[in-house]
Amino acid sequence: MDREWGSKPGSGGAASAQNEAIDRRERLRRLALETIDLAKDPYFMRNHLGSYECKLCLTLHNNEGNYLAHTQGKRHQTNLAKRAAREAKEAPAQPQPHKRKISLKKSVKIGRPGYRVTKQFDPETKQRSLLFQIEYPEIEDNTKPRHRFMSSFEQKVQPFDKRYQYLLFAAEPYEIIAFKVPSTEIDKSTPKFFSHWDPDSKMFTLQLYFKAKPPEANKPQPPPAANGTAAPGAPPRPLPPPPQAPPPPPPQGPPPTGNPPRPPSSLPGSLPPPPPMANGPRPMPPGGNLPAPPPPPVGCGPMANFTPGVQMGRPPMMPPQGFPGQQMHGQDGYPPPPPPNRG
Repeated sequence: MDREWGSKPGSGGAASAQNEAIDRRERLRRLALETIDLAKDPYFMRNHLGSYECKLCLTLHNNEGNYLAHTQGKRHQTNLAKRAAREAKEAPAQPQPHKRKISLKKSVKIGRPGYRVTKQFDPETKQRSLLFQIEYPEIEDNTKPRHRFMSSFEQKVQPFDKRYQYLLFAAEPYEIIAFKVPSTEIDKSTPKFFSHWDPDSKMFTLQLYFKAKPPEANKPQPPPAANGTAAPGAPPRPLPPPPQAPPPPPPQGPPPTGNPPRPPSSLPGSLPPPPPMANGPRPMPPGGNLPAPPPPPVGCGPMANFTPGVQMGRPPMMPPQGFPGQQMHGQDGYPPPPPPNRG
């Protein structure tokens, strides 16, 4: 059976007007998404119901695609043109800023000028100064050299250093020259700082004085810290020299001959003489007499009446003779061997 209407079996049927509208809005939505960012659209707003509104046309839309299709329509574009015309009419007419046209003069540089720098010192004010003399024999007519100070951070030729600054001199057609000077404050008072251009000798002269630094002698000294410790950063104080004993007096008269005199022997039971002091002789007490030594203790034991040499049938042993510090009966520093036992 042949069909007189419709399309062939298996092929798409004819689209209705509703389907064509849906397809057109979808194409417009995709196109608008490529050209419009909703986050930057001032007229796009989402209300509390979840739908979208156009604040320019006061229209309500169910989804973002519907709103983007609306923005490409005739109504929204007409309202945009009206809004722009009204804002342009209401805005006050502002005068255009006058732009000054500066014509850059191009000239051929002929090289660096000759110069002379003189260091000076004022003994009265203790100020150091510099005298610059720049020669411009081929300077252009009716022109005068110029100078300026430049910070180390402003120039791009050398690595910046806050300890220095630059003094620049310029005059056509010579190249610009610069001098690296200390970054000290300059005294720009009238008699101190001056510049002069001599058109006859073609020499530019500039003199500057640096301000004198305040003296550091009046700086207060840091107070000493407690417990004898020095303040941080201060040099350590030198330690006092150790005490030394005075040298012995030189011998008087001819040297002694024969055996040296023996010191008085000490009796048994008496105290030995006090040892010499390390720092010199002991001072005499007031009155000129040494205090009497305390009496020896009286013992009651078996060793109370012990006398060396008596118990063995020998005479008592005498103490060693000689000067203090002299070696005993030998040159090697060892005592002599004991006598044999005769008992």
